[in-house]
Amino acid sequence: MTADQEKKQAALEAVKYIEDNMVVGLGTGSTAKHMIKAVGALVAKGMNLTCVPSSDATEKLAKELGIKIVALDEIEKIDVTIDGADEFDANFQLIKGGGGALLREKILAWNTKFNIIIADSSKDVEKLGAFKLPLEVIPFATKQIITFLEEEGLKPVQRMKGNEPYRTDENNNIVDVDIFDVDDLKALEIKLLKVPGIVETGLFLDTTSLIIVGKEDGPEIKKR
Repeated sequence: MTADQEKKQAALEAVKYIEDNMVVGLGTGSTAKHMIKAVGALVAKGMNLTCVPSSDATEKLAKELGIKIVALDEIEKIDVTIDGADEFDANFQLIKGGGGALLREKILAWNTKFNIIIADSSKDVEKLGAFKLPLEVIPFATKQIITFLEEEGLKPVQRMKGNEPYRTDENNNIVDVDIFDVDDLKALEIKLLKVPGIVETGLFLDTTSLIIVGKEDGPEIKKR
């Protein structure tokens, strides 16, 4: 199977957890696109769903598919959120944010009763960090934050889009850092979030309820 086929397989398995009248969080990225299309198919068949998107791109696709979209402040709690990941390990720890939506994705995850991660098999790693960790930072402090990260040995690189800084849906910058040699990810998360101007990190250390991985012989379901 190709990676994209694995993504689609995982997405189709994940939507089986969606029930009528649920509030559903919609993730962002290439894997989540398969899931959003599958949710659209459920809606087309008559399922009543209210969905909260994690990015402008996800909202646009969902509306095109006839999915009812609401803002987070219009609901009390999300029943289930389905999203992708750039990496995950055996402890259900994730790196997310390759698509730049990490802040809204983490907000959705925190406000969700049951979080499902869908991925192709390449995202399953022994140790997080081969994929660079995204940090969402405010433009006003980006230069100083990069200097701090350099001093911490994290090899920061500001994400660009062409010749201009990449901007998130919240109009912030993204700085990608190297954490492969970091062993205590919880301590790193605490240290980074103490820095004024770092809004959020792409470390999702304790939000995931279930991971579904696309595999040649059928989807693998990992439970805590």
